[in-house]
Amino acid sequence: MSTPSSVHHVAVGDTRLAVHTAGSGVPLLLLHGFPLDHGMWVAQEPLADHLRLVAPDQRGFGASGGPGPASIEELADDAAALLAALHCGPAVVCGLSMGGYVAQHLAVRHPDRVAALVLTDTKLEADTPEARAARADLAAKAGRLGQAIVADAMVPRLLATSAEARARAGRAAIEAALRAAILRQPIATIQAALAALAARPDMSAALRSVRVPTLLVVGAEDAITPPACMEAALEVLPHARLLVVPHAGHMTPLEAPAVFNRAVLEFLAEARVHPG
Repeated sequence: MSTPSSVHHVAVGDTRLAVHTAGSGVPLLLLHGFPLDHGMWVAQEPLADHLRLVAPDQRGFGASGGPGPASIEELADDAAALLAALHCGPAVVCGLSMGGYVAQHLAVRHPDRVAALVLTDTKLEADTPEARAARADLAAKAGRLGQAIVADAMVPRLLATSAEARARAGRAAIEAALRAAILRQPIATIQAALAALAARPDMSAALRSVRVPTLLVVGAEDAITPPACMEAALEVLPHARLLVVPHAGHMTPLEAPAVFNRAVLEFLAEARVHPG
C-alpha cells in the first residue's frame, strides 16, 4: 500500500489475517484472486489519496494464518469479521476472480457491510463439471510437483495476449510478480482453495436481491472469465454498470491501472458513495 501504510494481524474466527491498510475515508476492501495475495493490488495504491484501502491476505494466503479456505462462504464471513474488527462502516467491496466470488457472498450474507460493489474479472455462475475436474487435477499436480506447476498453468492465461498488450511497458515485471506470488503460497492453501472454488454455488438468483451500486469491470481479452460473464451479470444485478477494458486480460487492475482506478473513483462519485 502507499505511504503512509500499516500492516495489522487481525484475529478472525480460527485464524489471523494479515491486513494492509492505507489512506482514510470510505473503506475500500480489496479481495485478491487465486492463488495470489494482497500484493496484486499494488497498482491501486494511488486510491489511498481518496479512500481507506483495506487489503487482506485471505486465510492461508500470503502472511495470513491457515488453514486454507473451507468454502467461499467462509472467506466472506472472514471479510465481514475483518471489517467489524477494523471498525469500518459499510465498505466498497472490490474483488477480482476468487475475490469477486467472495464479494458476492459478502453482499448476500452480510448486506449491512456493503455500500457498493466492484466485481472485476469474475462471474456469477458455478463451475461446470469440466471446470471442477480441471481444478481437482491441478490440485493433485500441485501436491506432487509443487507451486511451480500452478504458476506454469496459470500465468500465461492471466494476462492479455494481443500484440498491444504484450508491448505494454512493465509486462515482464507483471508476469514475474504473478509467478512469484503463486510460488509463495502454501500447497495446502492452493489445494483447499481449488476445492472451495469448485464447490461454490451459482449466485445468479441470490444476487438479484442485492441493491447496492455495482461496477462490473472485465478485460476485453480475459480468457478465464471473458466479457460475456460480466454481460450476464449485468442482466442480474439491478444497479450495475459494465466497463470492458481494451488490451487487458484477467488481471485488469494490474494491466490497466490508470483506467481501473479512474473508473472506480468516477463510479463512486456518480453513485454518491463519496470518498474522503
